[in-house]
Amino acid sequence: MVNYIWVIMTLIGLVFAMVNGTMAEVNEAVFSGAKEAVTLCIGLISILVFWLGMMRIAEESGLLSKLSSLFKPFVSKLFPEVPSNHPAMGYILSNMIANMFGLGNAATPLGIKAMEELKELNGGKQEASRSMITFLAINTASITLIPTTVIAIRMNYNSENPTDIVGPTLVATAVSAVAAIFIDRYFYYRRSKRGK
Repeated sequence: MVNYIWVIMTLIGLVFAMVNGTMAEVNEAVFSGAKEAVTLCIGLISILVFWLGMMRIAEESGLLSKLSSLFKPFVSKLFPEVPSNHPAMGYILSNMIANMFGLGNAATPLGIKAMEELKELNGGKQEASRSMITFLAINTASITLIPTTVIAIRMNYNSENPTDIVGPTLVATAVSAVAAIFIDRYFYYRRSKRGK
């Protein structure tokens, strides 16, 4: 569906540019945007490689397993249907920790594996389970301690202090994560009452 939306928006933009006689500006914007995107991606690679390396060191040193153990009691309460020794719990914890360090690209494959395991726990049904909905809400609004991608973008655009964003990001993501949990629980209990 999203692909159709993008195609429709692109076609509307091109038709609008042809009608207004601004195709030259559109062509210039396309090529300058493509050049800027490549420059931005190359700039992001260095930061992402650094933090992925740090995550690897944390994994090898046992820090990730200690963080997982620290968060496991809390996460077990959020996902009561998931057995604590099930692979889904490991993927959920790894995804949350990767998101905390602002490594959305590293967190995505872990999130997909977590969803696959949760679907298996749900008997392979097409309808999302309570745990799948909760995981999606938490993953979307996860707490971020170090927003590495945003810091890298700010560095690329010569920000005087690219790490100024850390404090506001922590507050905003903490609020969004708490809100996501409350909203998820509210709708779960509402569905439960309706089902009785």
